[in-house]
Amino acid sequence: MIAGNVTATNNTPAAPTFRTGDERLIKVSASAAHKVSSLLTKQGRPNGVLRVAVIGGGCSGLQYKMDLQDQPANRDILVESSGIKVVVDPKSALYVTGSELDYIDALQDGGFKVKNPNAASSCSCGESFSA
Repeated sequence: MIAGNVTATNNTPAAPTFRTGDERLIKVSASAAHKVSSLLTKQGRPNGVLRVAVIGGGCSGLQYKMDLQDQPANRDILVESSGIKVVVDPKSALYVTGSELDYIDALQDGGFKVKNPNAASSCSCGESFSA
């Protein structure tokens, strides 16, 4: 099962409705999980989520956008991988299915990297792709 329906168990009347998914949607490496966890803690969001989205732009037409948030939004797909929670909107899920998020701690070519089997091509800087 890539995704199934779940209603968030939050005591607020407008609790977001989201689906749960598994690592077939997106997988997080141990080094990326450690970095995300550290960033969430620094921001005072130890129970927060990492949002991974695909937006138009970049050299090849599509690029990744990552953001730290408090909780999933309506219609999101929530995946727990390597001890962190990742949320993906349904449209972005079409592009990231099967991807792995990694983090490389290096001065040159370091940072978060997405290994995406759906990318038909990517630009030389590795920041955008086409599908």
